[in-house]
Amino acid sequence: MIDLHTHTTASDGQYTPAELIRKVAGKISVLAITDHDTVAGLEEGKKAAQECGITFVPGIELNINRPGCEFHLLGLGLKNPSKSLNDVIQKLIDSREERNQYVINKMLSEGIQVSLEQVQNDFPGQVLGRPHFAQWLEEHKIVKNRQQAFDKYLARGRPWYIERTGANLDEAIQAIYDSGGIPVVAHPMSLYLSWSKIEPVLADFKERGILGMECFHPGARVSECFRLEELARKLNFFVTAGSDFHGEKIRSDRKPGHTCGEKKIDDRFWFEELLPALEKNSR
Repeated sequence: MIDLHTHTTASDGQYTPAELIRKVAGKISVLAITDHDTVAGLEEGKKAAQECGITFVPGIELNINRPGCEFHLLGLGLKNPSKSLNDVIQKLIDSREERNQYVINKMLSEGIQVSLEQVQNDFPGQVLGRPHFAQWLEEHKIVKNRQQAFDKYLARGRPWYIERTGANLDEAIQAIYDSGGIPVVAHPMSLYLSWSKIEPVLADFKERGILGMECFHPGARVSECFRLEELARKLNFFVTAGSDFHGEKIRSDRKPGHTCGEKKIDDRFWFEELLPALEKNSR
């Protein structure tokens, strides 16, 4: 099995990069760490993967500015994070911090005595986001569990939700190329487009330099994933698959090496899809 989409404590995952690698050792042969808007965990992940005999794919998942949806862009096979990628990351961090302060202000208005520094101290070295606020609320018994925190306060349409400004798509694509990686559309169903509207949007992404599509993701139905693969072939994207694993305490329904319908992620997504694309891009 392989897995081309996972998260660690460098962003909003449960396990450190080394812990994640050790957890999947002996089960998964190729693993990508793709933390949100950070490359902080890649060196630790690379070292642990070498020790465990796992082929390591350094990656990132960037939030892209597109109103009314969740548009994430994977950068896979990063060789050396470039200045342009670090600049994109810094802009995203600044935007996230503004959003986090907004959440803090909302909590204060509800009579919850907390500061941004307090929450940050509870999650040292991590890129703070809504999952951390949800965990904080659970640990302080303000909600019963993380899901209730999202349902009541943090999800889209709830009182503490605020749109976060994402990266410019063209800048993000170029930054990934500058870093030796290749850009891939993450979980395309999160673009929230009908089948009649998604094809021209994806065709535009291809024209702008995106090379791959994560057609197989646990957030989509199996039938949708195969339909996305057909569309990817039509538009000349290569196809990837991932678990989007964050940890059992965060999403208990997701398992490393498994994707939609709990299907095992086949080696073809590495040997026949991503690896040839990486080799071609390196020439």
